[in-house]
Amino acid sequence: MTVVIDRTKDPHPDASRPARDGAGPVSVAAAARKKASSGGGGLYKPRTQIYPKRVTGQWRWIKWVLLGLTLAVYYITPWIRWDRPGGLPDQAVLVDFDHARFYFFFIQLWPQEVYFITGLLVMAALTLFLVTSVFGRLWCGYACPQTVWTDLFMMVERRFEGDRNARMKLDAAPWSFDKAWRKIGKHAVWLGIAFGTGGAWIFYFHDAPDLIRTFWTGDAPLTAYISCAILTFTTYTFAGMMREQVCTYMCPWPRIQGAMLDKDSLQVTYRYDRGEPRGPHKKTESWEGRGDCIDCNQCVVVCPMGIDIRDGAQLECINCGLCIDACDEIMDRVERPQGLIAYDTDFAVAERSAGRKPIYRLIRSRTVFYTLALTVVSAVMIWGLSQRSEVEAHVLRDRNPTFVRMKDGSVRDGYTLKIANRAFEDRDFTVTIDGLPQARMRTPGMPEGPLVVHVKADEVKAVRVFVSAPPETLTATSMPLHFRIAADEARTEVKTVFLSGVASAK
Repeated sequence: MTVVIDRTKDPHPDASRPARDGAGPVSVAAAARKKASSGGGGLYKPRTQIYPKRVTGQWRWIKWVLLGLTLAVYYITPWIRWDRPGGLPDQAVLVDFDHARFYFFFIQLWPQEVYFITGLLVMAALTLFLVTSVFGRLWCGYACPQTVWTDLFMMVERRFEGDRNARMKLDAAPWSFDKAWRKIGKHAVWLGIAFGTGGAWIFYFHDAPDLIRTFWTGDAPLTAYISCAILTFTTYTFAGMMREQVCTYMCPWPRIQGAMLDKDSLQVTYRYDRGEPRGPHKKTESWEGRGDCIDCNQCVVVCPMGIDIRDGAQLECINCGLCIDACDEIMDRVERPQGLIAYDTDFAVAERSAGRKPIYRLIRSRTVFYTLALTVVSAVMIWGLSQRSEVEAHVLRDRNPTFVRMKDGSVRDGYTLKIANRAFEDRDFTVTIDGLPQARMRTPGMPEGPLVVHVKADEVKAVRVFVSAPPETLTATSMPLHFRIAADEARTEVKTVFLSGVASAK
């Protein structure tokens, strides 16, 4: 039986990429600058179209599953309803700029609680650092929005124009009706997907059922139209036109991740200890004295970044694993073991090359540090959410006049007390004072004594409060005063001072 191999070479052979010498990714930008300095062109080499070949296999299947899950989360989340009482929005996830609130299912964050958002971002960053140090750029290869939407756009492209060879032939052919309808159809679907992406984004900032109705009648906020247009343009441009250039030149993460990878990080790796020396192989020939790599170039033609993984770890590689599937398929056809390209570590490859048993060290100083940091930040976040009160209060003391001496000799200070009800139901808050002996509290239009303030759900109410104290209890110009606010289990305390003017009176 004859084994037929597609030996289509790299579609851009002039885009040479230097092999890695030691740890760390190779920068094509540096190679391009070197070429430019020697008179070979500008700062960056103009983009050469990449035609990735369709591939099937384990990692491609995982990418399809994650693509479906991530897109489903993005498009469906704004439509999930969450019952909240009164006039509060019933959208489960909503960034409500109009009322300065962020809703996430049962959690409601106010503007002054932005530190929770900061904590979540820190947790996400530490998680990304930990995953990268252990498994390489899994985020880039499987969950990054640029990767997900590029995969979706490439699937549409194959539906209209065919696989790699058909697309190359179509692009090289003169314009005809067949070429025109395929190109127009592809770009029309791309624009539809991009518009749907921008439309889904704005639903996170407005009530989705209302916005989808007002958007088409022209009654939606201007920001909704602008945001939708910007995201439509960027999605169409980045996923359809620029693709690998976004990852190589625009995204900062490839540069950052280089500081997190080491010789023990699992990455998509060409096992040169098994593959070299490489070369074509006929079925009747022996495998003695040579490597398993038959130099078929399939790992190159399936790569969405257009690189050769056999050159070593490179800045452009997003660790998507498609070259693994392509190589495994070839190994099956030539009856050699799979895994010539696999997720492996530089240290393990070097150990096997030296004839020693490879050692995989997932627990290292950097992984321990990232794990401890993530644990600490997560614990602080959980503690903060568990201790979060459903009531918050602030007090502003009158500055003009700072105090008033009454005809009976007592001194009165004025305050503005603001009570925020973070609960999802209306509440009556009882306000009392403490810290100032024999002090009396009243609010305009109400008798002296404990103050009861009715605050609607998810609102802030301000009340004027006057505190008076007899002169014999005033021992200093400034004395501490506490306002205590309580409603059922929700309690808080706010501290201020009482200015008596005692020193000036003496």
